[in-house]
Amino acid sequence: MKAWVAKEQKNRVAIVAGVRTPFAKAGTQLKDCSAVHLGVTALTETLAQADLGATEIDEVVFGNAGTPADAANISRVISLRAGLSEGTPAYTVHRNCASAMEAVAQGCLKIGSGLAEVMAVGGTESMSNMPLLFGHEMTELFAALNFAKSPSEKVKKLSEFRPQWLKPVISIMEGLTDPISGLNMGQTAEVLARDFKISREAQDQYALRSHQRTVAAQKAGKFEKEVTPIAIEPEFNEFLASDIGPRENQTIEALRKLKPFFDRENGTVTPGNSCPITDGAVALLLMNESKAKAEGRAILGTIAGYTFSGCEPKRMGMGPIYSSAQLLDALGLSLQDCDLVELNEAFSGQVLANQLAFASDKYCQEKLGRGKALGEISDDKLNVNGGAVALGHPVGSTGARLILTLLLELQRQNKKRGLATLCIGGGQGGAFILERN
Repeated sequence: MKAWVAKEQKNRVAIVAGVRTPFAKAGTQLKDCSAVHLGVTALTETLAQADLGATEIDEVVFGNAGTPADAANISRVISLRAGLSEGTPAYTVHRNCASAMEAVAQGCLKIGSGLAEVMAVGGTESMSNMPLLFGHEMTELFAALNFAKSPSEKVKKLSEFRPQWLKPVISIMEGLTDPISGLNMGQTAEVLARDFKISREAQDQYALRSHQRTVAAQKAGKFEKEVTPIAIEPEFNEFLASDIGPRENQTIEALRKLKPFFDRENGTVTPGNSCPITDGAVALLLMNESKAKAEGRAILGTIAGYTFSGCEPKRMGMGPIYSSAQLLDALGLSLQDCDLVELNEAFSGQVLANQLAFASDKYCQEKLGRGKALGEISDDKLNVNGGAVALGHPVGSTGARLILTLLLELQRQNKKRGLATLCIGGGQGGAFILERN
């Protein structure tokens, strides 16, 4: 796939507003909030920030991975419930972990080509509400009972019932398992830990740093512009204003006590050095840069380019190096041209593997066909406010969260350029280069 490059487009794309809900570990404070409500909260506040009316958005695109049964095109439902015009079209995209990043990409395509001037994009996910499903046998029994024409037929069918048919299919586990490699996401992280000889201690130390950096960012008020409070469904009489996941009291001793979860005998990946399952939503407002400037709007940043790349599903965690290399080449940039990097922390070992690969001549020669390494992602540039190991990874939302977090940190540090990248379940990588003028 060819990278999307801003300088080749009709219009440049500016990001003029954006917020996210607090991210909360599944089963906690946001467990009763639907993915629709999460998305509406983020979108409503973003539109309020930009002071835009119901008819001023050309289109709405949200990413979502666990489609709710009662909101099949969730982007349209969010759009209408946020008060946008019935004449504003909306559609939903799904690219696993990069669903929200794909939504931003769609906005770039529309605005860059001149098909739209203003796009509301983002992502939403309620992982608490991903359902338990009946297996094939129980589903078949329900169907047979529905079509039975007499009480005696129903009794006959019920006599075939077996208690084991009530064992549920856990949709979230099914969704986090790759059907090509047969591995769940945690098992792919174990593959990378073995490939790069990353120790359990190194993964736990990285997880500790993620919590420490995230808690420090919270205390310093760095998330105040990024996070908007959300009213808790169904009563709406309580609010959550900050993330539930980062642990101020996290210690390396506590992390060391946790048992491997995905390879119980020989593994090193634990719940402590992995991202938690999480609820949350993000919204961004994209605009033709010329229009934004003409209206005197403050611009958070512009999108220099983006791309998505494929890689081996068994090693899906290496997606960032594939997509980042392609994008940097397309833009004529080096990794050293990026002042900050947001690389999603699906697993501590996966982030560490990418750091090693980016700096490895051998890896870049053998896997990317390059003459030398892409370069070192130094610790002082990488996820400076922590990441998903502490905050969590609501699958449909994270891609936009990385972009928003990066832009606000570039602004705080008065830096020019940053890379937002993540691995994608199934063997892909996504990357965006963002710039401040």
